[in-house]
Amino acid sequence: MLEDLELVLDAKAVLGEGPCWDFRNNILYWVDIEGKKVHMYNQISGKHKKIQLDREISAIIPCKTKDTEFIVTLDNGFHFLNIETGQLEFIADPEQNIEHNRFNDGKCDASGRLWAGTMCRDGKTKDAALYCLDKDGKLTKKINQLRISNGMAWTSNNHYLYHIDTPSQKVTRYEYDIETGDLGKAKQIIDFSEEEGFPDGMTIDSQEMLWIAHYGGGRVSRWNPESGEKLGEIRLPVPNVTSCTFGGKKLNELYITTARSGLDEEELKKYPQSGGVFKAKLDIPGVKTYLYQD
Repeated sequence: MLEDLELVLDAKAVLGEGPCWDFRNNILYWVDIEGKKVHMYNQISGKHKKIQLDREISAIIPCKTKDTEFIVTLDNGFHFLNIETGQLEFIADPEQNIEHNRFNDGKCDASGRLWAGTMCRDGKTKDAALYCLDKDGKLTKKINQLRISNGMAWTSNNHYLYHIDTPSQKVTRYEYDIETGDLGKAKQIIDFSEEEGFPDGMTIDSQEMLWIAHYGGGRVSRWNPESGEKLGEIRLPVPNVTSCTFGGKKLNELYITTARSGLDEEELKKYPQSGGVFKAKLDIPGVKTYLYQD
């Protein structure tokens, strides 16, 4: 399954997250939430650019119609971001009155809607939620009573949405209507409680298997969502693995983000590549990242 694992960027991100592969120009976008940065890595040229923001940013997704415009989630809601000028345009903030929450993971579905969740900063209270920003700008709360809304993925036929609420140690499958964006019955399909670390970001491959990052567990694991069985794992030389996405021209490269956050001086000496971006070359391709239909 795994051909090799390499450190692509020794970025030393505080909290690297939200990798997103733009298949149109072979660029990996990702964020450093606590470092308040957008990162852009061009696989062909090897160039690595950064944009410094004034607020925490947790997700970035390209817009379909404009190469320079992206939709992002900051700690104060949804915005458009022009990556050439750094200009932000506010869209909405559904949790402006919940000071202890911030936005977390976000992804688009096949119809171009943006799904993004929030999290309680201490992970204890259940007042976080998962929201959907539709193509017409309508914002809807889809799931409530979450603590840390995290990884998401959709099946290729768009019949199901998979979602992680990290402290629950579970992956939940929701019936999904791609035409309306409505969620149906929920079923817990993967139990993570016996695993190393906590389930964080997630992606799906072309064989409909899920890939889940282990925060505090130093690995990414592959799961069968039908049986709930773990099929394999990739171990990394860092403990805090945050998320992953498929990229490369053949979509057979798994890009993995990591974090330095929460590690003390001794741990950083032991795991100096923490906060870097890794790439695992696989014999299993993934699927394209969906763009925001602006």
